[in-house]
Amino acid sequence: MPVGPEGRGEALPFPDADLMYVADLLAAPERERYLRVRKFLQDHVRGPSIPYWNREEFPFGLLAEMGGYGLGALQVDGSSILLKGLLYVELARADVSLSALTGIHNELIVGTIKELGSEEQKLRWLPGLEAFTSLGAFALTEPDHGSDISGGLETSARLDGAEWVLNGAKRWIGAGTIADFALVWARDVEDRQVKAFLVETDRPRYKAAKICNKIGLRIMQNADITLQDVRIPAANLLPGATSFTKANDLLRDSRAWVGWQAAGIQLAAFDIARAYSLARRQFGKELAQFQLVQQQLADILGNATASLALMVQLARIQEEGKLEMAQAALAKATTTRLARASVAMGRSLLGGNGISADFEMGKLFGDAEILYTYEGSYEINSLIVGRAVTGKSAFA
Repeated sequence: MPVGPEGRGEALPFPDADLMYVADLLAAPERERYLRVRKFLQDHVRGPSIPYWNREEFPFGLLAEMGGYGLGALQVDGSSILLKGLLYVELARADVSLSALTGIHNELIVGTIKELGSEEQKLRWLPGLEAFTSLGAFALTEPDHGSDISGGLETSARLDGAEWVLNGAKRWIGAGTIADFALVWARDVEDRQVKAFLVETDRPRYKAAKICNKIGLRIMQNADITLQDVRIPAANLLPGATSFTKANDLLRDSRAWVGWQAAGIQLAAFDIARAYSLARRQFGKELAQFQLVQQQLADILGNATASLALMVQLARIQEEGKLEMAQAALAKATTTRLARASVAMGRSLLGGNGISADFEMGKLFGDAEILYTYEGSYEINSLIVGRAVTGKSAFA
């Protein structure tokens, strides 16, 4: 349990910052698992992730431990959407990069193969993916096409006898340099439909180059990928992924998942800011005794709690099969906007120490910018909502 300032062992009120008792909504077995995983992440991932973040390195040892807690199989282990969401919260609370990897892994890799793959593909890849001993990369975004990927996708696929031949480039592909395979979305030159292909990363003329010098998500190994006449067996086409509609369904759920991350990073900002304000003394007293500091703490926690409440309602809608893109976009845009504001307040509260990753808040400050932008930028998601509530499209 978190303790008070200077190690005096004073129990904090609401030590887990759950003022609305959201965790109590889980059934008892799921709540027990949630608490067990949260403790593991706080004890074994949060602190050790900092040097990896600073060096832009990937912690393979941490990934193996996460696999032992079932975090590679959330999409297929029968977990409720609420439990999955709260585990994504706790992952982001410990480290945003590893939460991103886990979310993409479950929502876009395991989920895609489970729902759209062939039986042979499932048997080959799902066991390793579920154990987190194998990794996939979701290769959709391109150097010249991000927000307009649905109509602009240029990577091509041509059927040549018993093989597909792929040509093109992808950018910002998470785990692109460390994955065992990439799910490459390419346009069939014959029928012009966008389809998904399993491309093993050791195929000749498949190249992945790490994108360096990022300000956030520095643990995530994003990559530029090039495919030059890469040949794969015809059986590597995912039989259920034969149009962009399928990709759009996946992106809808993925946008919803980012809302959980946004709640998690805000709870992390609150944890760090509260602990710092109780330990740091200025003008002869703890920072926590100053009115402006308490106001910032209340604002950060208020934003985090509002984000969490929004996501709990979204989980209910998702369980009922009612989730649409407008709802996912609203959740993603709103929670990441609040996350950006919360982390900025946290950085300010820590003063000069707020710019250092050693005090964690600087790490969150950079990561929050990525949440604001990826899985559909804030502006694009806002326009999706605007179109839904006006019936008018404002896209260029």
